[in-house]
Amino acid sequence: MIVENTQTQMRKGILEYCILSIIAKGEIYASDIIAELKKAQLLVVEGTLYPLLTRLKNNGLLTYNWVESVSGPPRKYYSLSDEGRNVLSQLDTTWQELAFAVQTSIEGRNTPNA
Repeated sequence: MIVENTQTQMRKGILEYCILSIIAKGEIYASDIIAELKKAQLLVVEGTLYPLLTRLKNNGLLTYNWVESVSGPPRKYYSLSDEGRNVLSQLDTTWQELAFAVQTSIEGRNTPNA
């Protein structure tokens, strides 16, 4: 159905931005990223998140640090690189421009034209 396809594309388009924004708050473990996305009602599974994190790392936007765990194997904690911070800043600007464009476009759509 066209609505579901459009909704999926919209979510995919903002997922990377949301993930970078979450990681910008500080070093974070992948399952905590999923929890933050869930809290924001943007549901993502590990099978989607890990390839995206790998791509972001390979593009130089993320770094990671292995931290020993008392309850199992070491955990990989992600943080933004300097380039990641630069990209996030640019995405912040783009988001504000897009949000303005969408808000402006939908304003008054239920009001008949004069």
